[in-house]
Amino acid sequence: MSGREKDTDSLEDSLEGYKGKIHPVNKGSLTWDKDLIFLGRTQRGYEIDFDAQAQWGCIPTESLLMSVAGCLAIDCVSFLQKMKCVITKFKIDISGERNPTPPQFYTKIDMAIRISGEHITPRKMDRVIALSQDKYCSVYHSLRKDIEVTVSYIIE
Repeated sequence: MSGREKDTDSLEDSLEGYKGKIHPVNKGSLTWDKDLIFLGRTQRGYEIDFDAQAQWGCIPTESLLMSVAGCLAIDCVSFLQKMKCVITKFKIDISGERNPTPPQFYTKIDMAIRISGEHITPRKMDRVIALSQDKYCSVYHSLRKDIEVTVSYIIE
């Protein structure tokens, strides 16, 4: 077994933490407030406002974009911590291009990670991004198969 395979095995063995707590069925509710404003509530009571006019809340496609970045971020930070990296700063800038006519789905998503800390290397970053995109990011795997998603990073 190569060192890389051992690293992957130990990473995957340690994922029982947050990945092991996933509910097999997610539930929630969406309640109309007024106009085109809705209140979404998760099964655990977290709330998000959806607003077609983006005056009182986010539009649903914005929350989808943030969810892709959030899923990747959680995976990357968790994996890097398991690799004994010390993270002092982590930020993802994300942009999404949409189909110009209905349905206005995302055709392309670009994410740029800015990360600072100790023991963070390009090899480790490539590995954690690949693990997230290839195997673990539930949001990414829930998207259309023809969407182009790119992730870049800058280690500061």
